[in-house]
Amino acid sequence: MKYIKKDLGSFNLHLIKTKKFKTTTIRVVFHTPIKKEETTKRNVLTDILLQSTKKYDSRRSLTIESEELYAADVSNSNHRLGNYIFTSFTLQSLSDKYTEDGNLEKAIEFLGEIIFHPDFTEKDNIFKEEKLDIVKTNATVALNSIKEDSSGYSLIRACEAYDKESPISYRMIGYQEDLDQITPSSLKECYQKMIDNDYVDIFVVGDYDSKEMLLLIKKYFKFKKIKKRKAPYLLEPKKCRKRRLFAKETTDNSQSKLAMICPLSKLTEYERNYPLTLANLILGGGTDSKLFKEVREKNSLCYTIHSMVNKFDNILIIMAGIDRDNFNKTVDLITENVNNMKKGKFSEKDIQIAKEFYNTAADEVEESEYRMISEVLMQEVLGLEPLKDRVKKMNQVSKSEIVKVCKKINMDTVFLLEGVKNEEN
Repeated sequence: MKYIKKDLGSFNLHLIKTKKFKTTTIRVVFHTPIKKEETTKRNVLTDILLQSTKKYDSRRSLTIESEELYAADVSNSNHRLGNYIFTSFTLQSLSDKYTEDGNLEKAIEFLGEIIFHPDFTEKDNIFKEEKLDIVKTNATVALNSIKEDSSGYSLIRACEAYDKESPISYRMIGYQEDLDQITPSSLKECYQKMIDNDYVDIFVVGDYDSKEMLLLIKKYFKFKKIKKRKAPYLLEPKKCRKRRLFAKETTDNSQSKLAMICPLSKLTEYERNYPLTLANLILGGGTDSKLFKEVREKNSLCYTIHSMVNKFDNILIIMAGIDRDNFNKTVDLITENVNNMKKGKFSEKDIQIAKEFYNTAADEVEESEYRMISEVLMQEVLGLEPLKDRVKKMNQVSKSEIVKVCKKINMDTVFLLEGVKNEEN
């Protein structure tokens, strides 16, 4: 993998050269400080842009064109990282070597058409009502089915209980009340604001000529304004409650879902990027973790259990699938394991297993175009060192450093999505 970054004024271009894939992947990422009331609009906007364009006036014609381009695929996504919302459009196309000369350029032009030439009305130059109705109907279906993913829903509710005013609590799927307020003109305003004001990064992964790719990107992605980041990406650490908050909601399932939010206090940049990663792997990062062995295998208190770190939000999250009768025992045993980590009750072997897990994950980054893009994006927004340098530092982390960072884990919010369905009935 060879990486080059080019600052083109109105956006950054990240050229990631590799011969591992037959495809070229291009991702255009818009990011701007998040506002709760705009999350729903962003979802609707990205979906309506994939319904039709000025040149391809129906979903069918877009599909036909993508097939003509040897099944070039365009997808979209919205997600939050700390204070920012990231809106992405991703193209994956076979390289010309496996199709025909000029196919990749046509695919890039196709992506540019989707982003820059929406299917506006001739008269008012706004989104078409009938297309908006289709997208809003699909969005309503998704909103109504939010509880079907019980793990995801329990995490949403835990974050809302933890801090309802923070971006942590924002539902990235959106809100029905905001969806009802979206009009063709208000969506046009959202689109124009994104194009004109969002910070933009474009990533290109594949085997291509860098000079030719630079010319193609400049040709089909013309952003006029130079933008600067408006806020830090990391959320400010939240002061932990003096007493834990316990919250609960019932659901018509036989299994219950437990989600615990643990804020991290006064982390240094080094602690966030190195000892914390290993602490999480030892605590609940896999089948060799303390939580898995102690709570699931040894005491049979849960079906699943794991922990994960959200660096942008300064929190560690612990999630488990349990029987509701085991709630108190599970919380107590999780607490005991976290406290044991703070006391250094883990071995050098545990540390070595965590480091090996990290090294394996690092080796696998170059096996996926999407992982390579994510790696470079994290370097960009978090100011991370190159992966090979991080691997060296990670392997030098000591037990005392891990214990020190564990002492900064605070157990704040415990949420139970309680399954009340009787399996015998």
